[in-house]
Amino acid sequence: MKKTPILTSLPFAFGVLAASALPAFAVTPENAARAQTLAAEEEPSLIEIFKKVHANPELAFMESETAALVAEELKSLGYKVETGIGKTGVTAVMKNGEGPTVMFRSDMDGLPVKEETGLPYASTKVVELPDGSSTHVAHACGHDAHVAWLIGIARVMAEMKEEWQGTLVLIAQPAEETIEGASAMVEDGLYDHVPAPDILISAHVTGIFPAGTVGMRAGRRMAGTDQIDVTVTGIGGHGSAPQYAIDPVVLGAQNVLDYQTIVSRNIDPQAPAVITVGAFQSGHVNNVIPETATLKLNLRWYETAVRDKMIERIKTVTEANAVAAGLPEERFPTYKMKGYALPVINDEEAVNRARPVLIAALGEDKVLPGIPPVMGSEDFPMLAAPHEDTQILFVEIGSGKPDVFTNYMKHGIMPAMNHNPKFQVELPAVVTGVKANSVLLLEFLKTG
Repeated sequence: MKKTPILTSLPFAFGVLAASALPAFAVTPENAARAQTLAAEEEPSLIEIFKKVHANPELAFMESETAALVAEELKSLGYKVETGIGKTGVTAVMKNGEGPTVMFRSDMDGLPVKEETGLPYASTKVVELPDGSSTHVAHACGHDAHVAWLIGIARVMAEMKEEWQGTLVLIAQPAEETIEGASAMVEDGLYDHVPAPDILISAHVTGIFPAGTVGMRAGRRMAGTDQIDVTVTGIGGHGSAPQYAIDPVVLGAQNVLDYQTIVSRNIDPQAPAVITVGAFQSGHVNNVIPETATLKLNLRWYETAVRDKMIERIKTVTEANAVAAGLPEERFPTYKMKGYALPVINDEEAVNRARPVLIAALGEDKVLPGIPPVMGSEDFPMLAAPHEDTQILFVEIGSGKPDVFTNYMKHGIMPAMNHNPKFQVELPAVVTGVKANSVLLLEFLKTG
């Protein structure tokens, strides 16, 4: 059976608005060309950095070696660098006269995944977790490329300092995968070290676009998200005598099923929403009714009212089941809110300003309209949460093989996507990230 593509047509994939129909751009062709040349000159060095980081991934809030690498590189370029913000976060500031403040963020953390790419620089790393267990770690989401192009961008912008004015703030952020790092940096005094940004820019590799291309679209890009642990406390007992116990496994199972009706029966069908129970943890042996069960929930949404309704209904359902089971109030369920991020919504004015700059730098055929909105999430908007007037701009950097469109559009073959053990960033994506984001920074830090 032919698969229905998420990219509905090749015109969607490659069609872009004519440059003549877009606003004039501030970056001169000469500056755009120079930024591309400088980025290209840095490519061999940046690929070495990429491979080094890829082979040595670090989990959320453990990115000490990656953070040290970034800090050393940026200090050597003349940036004012601060470390240890939000545990392992790094900030770098270059003030270059009066003008706007532009913040660019890259994330650093890897995933608890065993890599299966077969690359010569593949990760074989295994780390011990705080609970004593161990896990393989891999950069299965492209944050290694993000680290490399952050360094590349820093080099280009330092070299072209005479061509822009204002304040450039570079952020190396921890713990994006757990949706905690951006908030952790803000809560740890980020804005004691850096000024509030007029615009916050971030970018992410995407295997659905070929390496060498970029995508961008105004409006909704990625969903808001919450991570919630629900702990159900029952009354433990012998597996042969359930009448003397209140079984948290049964209660937890009932909650899992009841949660699935919240989106289908309490949320407007036209409002995107997802509730996933990603883990159910309870008990250790066959013949003991345990005391507790923990359900690890993940929520996705675009509207705050939808988020609030999902959380309200989760608590109502969970507590109603506790009452029905006869639990006393002191054993009612508890909730741990672990990670929260706003949706990524691209500012239309920023997109209209950015697109012609990218076309001028990369070529019209390399600037794609951007994938449709997805229910995946990114936490970088939380960096700007204290400043409501900050514009948000999110760019998709192609990291797939040259034939990715042909394979998908004609044959329905999807590449190994983010978080897959076989996920792979094609090396040209590293320099493309530098080329694209450098000209955007030049645009938003323009002189005059």
